Amino acid sequence: MAEQVLEGVSPTRMELLEIRKKLVLAEKGHKLLEEKRDALVEKFFDIIDKRSDLSKEVDVELNKAFSSLIQAQMILGENKADEASHLTEDIGEIDLETDNIMGVKIPHVNKEKIKADIKPAYGFFETCSKLDDAQKQFNNIVTKLTELADLEGGIKALTAEIEKTKRRVNVLENNLIPKLEGTRKYIEMQLEEREREDFFRRKRIKALMESKKEK
Repeated sequence: MAEQVLEGVSPTRMELLEIRKKLVLAEKGHKLLEEKRDALVEKFFDIIDKRSDLSKEVDVELNKAFSSLIQAQMILGENKADEASHLTEDIGEIDLETDNIMGVKIPHVNKEKIKADIKPAYGFFETCSKLDDAQKQFNNIVTKLTELADLEGGIKALTAEIEKTKRRVNVLENNLIPKLEGTRKYIEMQLEEREREDFFRRKRIKALMESKKEK
């Protein structure tokens, strides 16, 4: 298989020096991108593990909260439980910010604006303890759901960055670096061939000059 060569390259010593510089830079860039890709993949799987653990916790707590809500509906009736839910204060404003992980911008929920401990606004004499349990359990899940959203955002952003970095690594590895190496070898061969021709030409001229002197 013929080696790839950059188009429009003149086989000169100046061009050879430029190609060697570009090759060094390309190899350094390739190494840095590989290191970045590996670090991103490691961070990606770290977040995947955290997401998995947190998802399990949220599932367990949601099951408990819905169980309490269903029991409250059975005691109070669905309409009464629904009316009480409308009296509950909202959790506050969902404000998105941006974190930076290894140069990757990741959306992040500002938890400072979220009310973590909301007290029931309904009358205790008109409801039941199971509704109180449901309200408290759902309230406790809010923070974990925002954390889960942060992790999901991180996974999505890191996935895109990993794919972009992999493409850049592949371009350098399979395209640019082979072409630079092929071009370097091509120029070196051309220059060596010229040197051989010059050597034989000088040798022939020398021989002719010595032959004339002898005559």
